[in-house]
Amino acid sequence: MVAEQEKPASAEPPPVSRRWIILAFLFAITVVNFIDRQTVSVLAPVIREAFHLSNSAYGRIVAAFQFGMMTGELPMGWIMDRWGCRVGLSAAVLLWSAATGSQAFVRTGAQLGGTRFWMGTTECGNYSGGIKVATQMFPKRERTLAIGIFNSGSIVGAVLAPPLIVFLYRHYGFRAAFVVPAILGSLWALVWWLTYRAAPAKTSESAEAQVLLSSLLRQSSTWAVMLCRFLVGPVVQFYWYWLPSYLYSVRHLTLFQIGALSWIPFFLGGMGGLAGGWAAGSLQARGASAYDVRRITMIGSGVLCVASLAVPFVASVTVSLLTISVAIFGHNFLSANMYGVASGFSGLLFPLLTGVLVDRISYTPVFLLAAVMPLAGTFALLWFGKLSREGSLGDRTDAVQAG
Repeated sequence: MVAEQEKPASAEPPPVSRRWIILAFLFAITVVNFIDRQTVSVLAPVIREAFHLSNSAYGRIVAAFQFGMMTGELPMGWIMDRWGCRVGLSAAVLLWSAATGSQAFVRTGAQLGGTRFWMGTTECGNYSGGIKVATQMFPKRERTLAIGIFNSGSIVGAVLAPPLIVFLYRHYGFRAAFVVPAILGSLWALVWWLTYRAAPAKTSESAEAQVLLSSLLRQSSTWAVMLCRFLVGPVVQFYWYWLPSYLYSVRHLTLFQIGALSWIPFFLGGMGGLAGGWAAGSLQARGASAYDVRRITMIGSGVLCVASLAVPFVASVTVSLLTISVAIFGHNFLSANMYGVASGFSGLLFPLLTGVLVDRISYTPVFLLAAVMPLAGTFALLWFGKLSREGSLGDRTDAVQAG
């Protein structure tokens, strides 16, 4: 196998029609990716009963997936760089589709955790490969929009997952809910292999990013950004992986009702990403500095996340879903102005903590943590980082993502 031929960074991007077709492929596989991820969470009430799993055991299964994401990130990135994204994305999608399909045949929680770990080691290739393709295919003036469209597949996938998975469960059994997404992913990989050809590589930009990252790690402000990511990242993951279980065990919704209603917070919350981008652009147009844009948008969105605190105390299911929607809206609003918010290590720890707290106390302390962590992360970034008002916040936040 030979790596894709690299060309100078100055090479012209592919024709307009071709690069937008490729972007549509990236969007589609991101949708499938998030349907795969949420199959276990949507079916958690059924799976936990079938396998006799406690909340702590379910938390370990969620953590296994997150650990897989951490473990596979560097190898997947290396494969994309060494063999190119035609090979890399095809292999990643086939492997995680195989892992998804294999979950239809597990018989114990340990087996499910093992397949989720396997799935995580390759699903991380979706982002490393997708961002690499978008960077190569699109000129700088279109790149932010392209990456935003590609990332929005996560919101669409989160919205589609509950009704689709419950439909498959009701008509064909819960094991079919793993097989169908696996087939979709496999078909995508085949079409991608036949369609995609390497774009010009940005080798000089990659070298600059590596040098920049090494210098950033020597600065305290970089560690403030990482602390922010550590605190912010697990919050939306909590809603992805635990909302159906909460609605089933605490709000006493049926699985059919969960499929009909649990997509709503992700849909309304998804608007937060669009609102966050619009708000940042509007403030910049009014002459606000990069620091002030991030300060205003991040603190404001962090305050919205505090809505999680009310969730355990409202009596109405409708009000609780709307309150959760406000919290996810705030989180996505924050994410639009703090790229790369997910942190692998905290994403591994938080599900373990959630399972223990729910088993020993209730969901209330978890919602409390989800309420305060985004705002705490924002304060850590703005104050502990000691960043100047001349734009270093935005520069370093973006630079950490680039690295």
